[in-house]
Amino acid sequence: MEFDWRLPYPSRRVPLLARNAVATTHPLAAQAGLRMILRGGNAVDAALACAIALAVVEPVSNGIGGDAFAMVWDGERLHGLNASGRAPAAWIPQRFAGLEAMPERGWDTVTVPGAVSAWMELSGRFGNLPFQDLFVPAIEYARDGFPVAPDVARQWAMQEDILAGQPGFAEAFLPGGGAPAAGEMFRFPEQARSLDRIAETGGEAFYRGDLAQRLADDAREHGGALCSDDLAAHRADWVVPLGVDYRGVTLHELPPNGQGLAALMALGMLSCWDLSD
Repeated sequence: MEFDWRLPYPSRRVPLLARNAVATTHPLAAQAGLRMILRGGNAVDAALACAIALAVVEPVSNGIGGDAFAMVWDGERLHGLNASGRAPAAWIPQRFAGLEAMPERGWDTVTVPGAVSAWMELSGRFGNLPFQDLFVPAIEYARDGFPVAPDVARQWAMQEDILAGQPGFAEAFLPGGGAPAAGEMFRFPEQARSLDRIAETGGEAFYRGDLAQRLADDAREHGGALCSDDLAAHRADWVVPLGVDYRGVTLHELPPNGQGLAALMALGMLSCWDLSD
């Protein structure tokens, strides 16, 4: 069946009035967060369920192999989490000697994935629900399938030519030889099994278990430097956010290696100017 995804009809925006609200770039991810609220979870539980679901329903924008940054207000103070992974220990200067720029594709662009460690840390410190509960919606989407959203289909198609030659991408993300169309059902049972292993082991399988070994084996097979020791050594860092006061408002950002410092610098410069002119 053919659909017109241009949405030619006028629409009106109205405010959402509710005790709790969840906003994401994908309605299925937002539903995952609301399911956690309905189970008695808090905002952190909802945010984590959303993030895990986005790894499934927006696969060319998010993923288990990504990094994560977070700031959490606990009612009294602000906490910062930097869950970006370090470079593999074998990334010494000689490995990239002679290159004019760092590679853009392949294993020599891959640092230790930090997102899973963020899920572990945030759930353990602030969550109300059991860690495994956060994965239920995402595992269902991956195992049973979900209809691909129009924007996701467009992004997926844009990545097809760029990533089709990367080992494993076509097998996982180009079913039938191409990117799924809007409205097409996409299933990824292998991803469901990986998420299930992360859930049942509290994340340990990803850094010090069978999933970590599979990552290391694949890296070695395709000339990558990432090894099991790199994964086992990974830790997310709790950090103190930086703040700048600007015209009666304080903006908080994470310190480097995040890019929030640039926003604080910009506000510091703007504070010297009368923008009303």
